[in-house]
Amino acid sequence: MSADRYQLWGGCFEEEPSAVLRRLNDSLSVDSRLYREDIRGSQCWARELHRSGLLSHEDHQAIQEGLAKVEKEIEEELTKHGCLNDPEEDIHSAVERRLHAHAGDAALRLHTARSRNDQSATDTRLWMMASMQRLHSSLLELITVLVKRAQKEIDIIAPGYTHLQRAQPIRWSHFLLSHTWPLHDDVARLEEQRSRLSRSPLGSGAIAGCAFPIDRARLAKDLGFEDITPNSMFAVSSRDHIVEFLNWASLCSLHLSRLAEDLIIYSSQEFSFVRFSDQFSTGSSLMPQKRNPDGLELVRGAAGLMLGVSMAFSCVLKGLPSTYNKDLQSDKELLFRSYDKLQDCLKVVTGSIDTMEVNADKALAALEPGMLATDLAHALVRSGVPFRRAHHLVGAALRRAAALHLDLRTMPYCEYVAICPEFGTEEELRAVFSWEASVEQYTSAGGTSRAAVQKQLDDLAIWIKQNQTVSCTTKKKI
Repeated sequence: MSADRYQLWGGCFEEEPSAVLRRLNDSLSVDSRLYREDIRGSQCWARELHRSGLLSHEDHQAIQEGLAKVEKEIEEELTKHGCLNDPEEDIHSAVERRLHAHAGDAALRLHTARSRNDQSATDTRLWMMASMQRLHSSLLELITVLVKRAQKEIDIIAPGYTHLQRAQPIRWSHFLLSHTWPLHDDVARLEEQRSRLSRSPLGSGAIAGCAFPIDRARLAKDLGFEDITPNSMFAVSSRDHIVEFLNWASLCSLHLSRLAEDLIIYSSQEFSFVRFSDQFSTGSSLMPQKRNPDGLELVRGAAGLMLGVSMAFSCVLKGLPSTYNKDLQSDKELLFRSYDKLQDCLKVVTGSIDTMEVNADKALAALEPGMLATDLAHALVRSGVPFRRAHHLVGAALRRAAALHLDLRTMPYCEYVAICPEFGTEEELRAVFSWEASVEQYTSAGGTSRAAVQKQLDDLAIWIKQNQTVSCTTKKKI
């Protein structure tokens, strides 16, 4: 091995790895993103070695001072150049080589009883804990925007659709909240991962554990973990927490995709319920009049990519023998890719919804009397008609109106009475044809009446406030 390079391995090798192997093997361009976590892990590891009597005070001090310098210089290089040009294969080797330059031979003691296996696993978990908190904040921001819009636009009535066919009148706010609740559940699912993620692998060595008197529980607390991994082989080989996160990310992106799809449809000229701001729209290179919802289309496309990443990593894991295998190196590349993509999607959806215009008149104009057919059936039920018969009778009324080239609202009262006397007086019948009365009858919990929607908004407002408090507390811990 080259004498001018400080490496974590290589003593029994006479030749350098081939260039093609280096291209496939080296991960510095990916895992340099973990430099803060790697340095933090090394600082805590050095402190534990010192506490355990394996590192002198002088060497410990030199390592701590050296690591602080390394962190500063790496931060400056990444800020200036966007990448590191170190000759080492990964961030662990790069940090140790730089530390050796600052701390001298004291750096040679840092890796005592530590393996890159538990080191890398620890770095990744630390990064995920901080990154999941950022995703939590981004999700909370999107939910807050949706709730604010729903509160502001609670009096807008719009068509509700099934099978992309007009179904029943609903409050526009009810539609917005139908996409808010899945995101609410995504926050809960994200939080549920924390206890399984927050277990420190450090001190597990390469496979068998640590042969020196390291206090792993104390070390875990120093690093900010809630617990330690219970088995050294499990610690270095398990990537269940990454699988869980990637599966979660794909589900969250699916929810964003469905929201994006609805808004894309509603922004089309055929609907024109919403108009996106210039910030979140693009044009055509040929057709000057075009206004395309490209941001939300990219969000919709990203959901498929996220699902692919989730499936791909599970396939990597499915047949691996115990314990650590180099196949696992792909974990960080896929993890970072999903995290970055999801963060961008959350920001685009949040910005698109926060700045879009809603055309209440267009939404109201899209309502048509046939959408009140269910309300007519309900009126018959209130008169004592069994629902199955009421459903059939309203169907007959729809058929008669079509034959007369009319709709339910314009068909003469005598035609209704001829079909069924229980339709009541003309005044009672005409009272059914009210959009406001239609939505207001759905007062059950979770319904589209004003009171039911307001209850959802109030519950979400309380939940948001609670989660903002939890978010601030967690940030302080991290």
